[in-house]
Amino acid sequence: MDEPPDDRQTERSLSAGASAFLGLGLSMAVSLAVCAGLGMLVDSLLHTSPAFLLVGLAAGVVLAVLMFISTVRKYL
Repeated sequence: MDEPPDDRQTERSLSAGASAFLGLGLSMAVSLAVCAGLGMLVDSLLHTSPAFLLVGLAAGVVLAVLMFISTVRKYL
C-alpha cells in the first residue's frame, strides 16, 4: 500500500520554496534601491535632478520584473 508522504519531507520542500521567494523579495528590493541610488548619484554629479533617478527607477523595476519571472518559471 502507498504510505502517506512524510511530513518532514513536505516541510523541507515548502521551506525551500519559501526561502527562494523570500530571497526574491530581498533581491527585488535591493535592485530597486541600488538602481535608484545610482540614479541619484548621477543626478547629483550632473545636476540633472530627477532625470537619472527616474531612469534608475525604471531600470530597477525592469530588473526586478525579470528576476521575478525567472524565479516563478522554475515553479510552474
